[in-house]
Amino acid sequence: MQRVPPGGARAALTSLLDPLVLAGRTAPSRVLFGPHETNLGRGRALSERHVAYYARRAAGGCGIVVTETASVHGGDHPYERSPLAADCGPGWADVVAACRPHGALVLASLGHTGAQGTSAYAQSALWAPSAVPDVATREVPVAMEQPEIDALVAGFAAGARIAVGAGVDGVEVDAGARSLLRQFASGLTNHRGDAYGADRPRLLREVLAAVRAELGSGRVLSLRLSCDEEAPWAGITPDLAVERVRELAPLVDLLVVVRGSGLAASAYRPDGHTRPGFNADLTRRVRAAAGGTPVVLQGSVVDVTAAQRALDEGVADAVEMTRAQIADADLVRKARAGVPVRPCTLCNQACQVRGVRNPLVSCVADPADGAGLPDGAGRRVTVVGGGPAGLEAARVLATAGADVRLVERSDRLGGALRLVAALPGRSRFADLADWLAGEVARLGVRVKLGKTAEGGDVVATGAQRREGLTAADALAGAELPPGPVVVHDPVGGPVGVGVAELLAAAGREVTLVTPDAVAGERLGGDLGPANARLARAGVRRATSSVLCSAGDGVAVLAGRWTGEERWVPCAVLVNAGPLLPGDVPQAAVAAGDVVAPRTVLEAVLEGRRAARALLSG
Repeated sequence: MQRVPPGGARAALTSLLDPLVLAGRTAPSRVLFGPHETNLGRGRALSERHVAYYARRAAGGCGIVVTETASVHGGDHPYERSPLAADCGPGWADVVAACRPHGALVLASLGHTGAQGTSAYAQSALWAPSAVPDVATREVPVAMEQPEIDALVAGFAAGARIAVGAGVDGVEVDAGARSLLRQFASGLTNHRGDAYGADRPRLLREVLAAVRAELGSGRVLSLRLSCDEEAPWAGITPDLAVERVRELAPLVDLLVVVRGSGLAASAYRPDGHTRPGFNADLTRRVRAAAGGTPVVLQGSVVDVTAAQRALDEGVADAVEMTRAQIADADLVRKARAGVPVRPCTLCNQACQVRGVRNPLVSCVADPADGAGLPDGAGRRVTVVGGGPAGLEAARVLATAGADVRLVERSDRLGGALRLVAALPGRSRFADLADWLAGEVARLGVRVKLGKTAEGGDVVATGAQRREGLTAADALAGAELPPGPVVVHDPVGGPVGVGVAELLAAAGREVTLVTPDAVAGERLGGDLGPANARLARAGVRRATSSVLCSAGDGVAVLAGRWTGEERWVPCAVLVNAGPLLPGDVPQAAVAAGDVVAPRTVLEAVLEGRRAARALLSG
C-alpha cells in the first residue's frame, strides 16, 4: 500500500497522470472509473458488452476500473440487470483480460442495497438493520437477525473469493449512498438494541475483515464510504465520518469518499445544478484523518484541470471521473497528449439508467452506435446545419478523411445546444457546443456562417417553430409582455421547469401547468431538487391540469381526472412543448430535430449515423 502524508506539499508534486501504487500493484494514472449501473448485463452476469465498455476506458488511460456493483446475496436484486457476484466470475475474468494489456487495475465492486433495493424481482422481504420503511418506496423491510447477518458476511467473502479466482486486482466494498452497510452505520436506519446498534460500524468491520481474508495482502481492498448523509439530526455527519475513518482507514488500501443516503439520493451523483467537485472539502477532512491511506475524491469531477487542482491542493491522492470518462473514454490519453477532451454536460440524461425502462448506459455527448468508421478519403460532402447533429456529422466525416463543407444560416455554431445552455444547471451544454466547433475547425472543415444552402448531403437544419411564444424564444432572450406568465409543459422534462425558474428569477409571476402529477416528472434524480427550486422561486405548480385556452388575461385549466375548470392569471403563455419537424430534401440524409424534435442525445447520435451512412454508400 502506498502511504502518502496528507497535505498540499506532497500533493503538489503529484500529477493526475502519475502512477499510483496500491498493495504492490501499480495503476498507470490516478484517474478512476467508478462503479455504476449500465444495464449491459446478460441475466445477472457481466456480458461481452461490459468487457468492451471497461476495456475502452482502460485503453483510454484510466488507472483503476471498478466494475458495476455485484450483489453478494441472491435476495438483493435492486434492478432487473443488476449483477450477482455468484454469476460474475467469467465476466470479471474477461474484463481483467481485456484491461490488463493497457495497465489498468480492475477492482470488483461488491455490495447489497438492503432496504433501498426492490422486492419486485426476488419476491422476498428486503433486508435492513431495522424495520424502518424506506424513505422512497415506503416499503417495510425485515430487521436482520444473526443468521441473515452471517449470510451477508459470508456473501461478501464468497464474492471476494470468486473475484480473486477471476484474477482481479482487488475488491471494492460498497458502503455508499445506496448500501446496506451504510444503513447499518446510520442512526437514520439502525435502531437496533444489540451489539450492531451499540456499535453501528461493526458490520462494516466484519465485512472488511472477511474480504481481506480472501484477498490477502497482495490485492487491493477499497472502501466506498458515505461520509455525509445530509441528515444531521440522526444520520452520518462529516464529524462522525472523520471519527470512523481513523478506525477504518488502516483496514483498507484505498478509500473513496462519497455522500448521500435514501434521504439525499441525488447527493451521490447530482446534475449541473450542483457545483462540480462539491465533495472537495469533505474529502480533504477525511484524508487528514486517514493516516496515509490513499483517498479518492468523488463527486462531479469532470474536468482534468479541476482534478489536477484537487491533487495540488492536497484534497485527495486520486480522483474518480466516471461521468467524464463516459463522455470521453480517452480522457487520460488526451490529457497526456494535450488534446481537448469531450466535455461531460452533467445532465444525467443518458448515463443514469436505473429505471423501469432499463435503458443501456450512454451519453448525450458520445452516444454509442456500435458501428465502425469507413474510409472517407476523396469524398466531398456538404452538411447543412451547425447544431449538434450537423456538427457531429461534420466531425465524423472529417475524421474519416472526407472534404467537408458545413453551412449554417445563423452567425454562430451550436444551434439548440446554446439554447439548452441557457437553462439553469445546463450551462455545460455550451462547452459541448464549443468542443464540437473546435473539433470541426481542428479537422479542417470549411464553415460558412450566415448562409442558407438549398440542399446538402446531410441536412440537420433543426425543428420548425410553433406559433406563439415558445420556450426557445424565452431562452433566446425574447422580450415578453408584462404581467403573469403561464408556462405550459406537456413534456415533463428540464425545459419547462428551467424556463419557469428563469422567469421567476427575473421577477415574473409564474404558473407552471403540467398534466403530470408532479412538475418535471421525467427529470429522474433531479425531480425532488427541481420541485424544491420551483417552490423557493415562488413558481405556482398547476399539476394534473390540462390547458384549455388562454386569452383576456387568464388561462383556463381543466383537472386531468375531474374535468373541473379553473382560471389562473395569464398575460403571457409560453409553450414548453416540443417543436415541429422540418422539411428534408429527398436526396439528403436527415439528422436531429429536422426529423423529429427530441433531445441532444438523438441529435448527436443521428448526426454520427448520417455521416457513416454517407461513407458506406
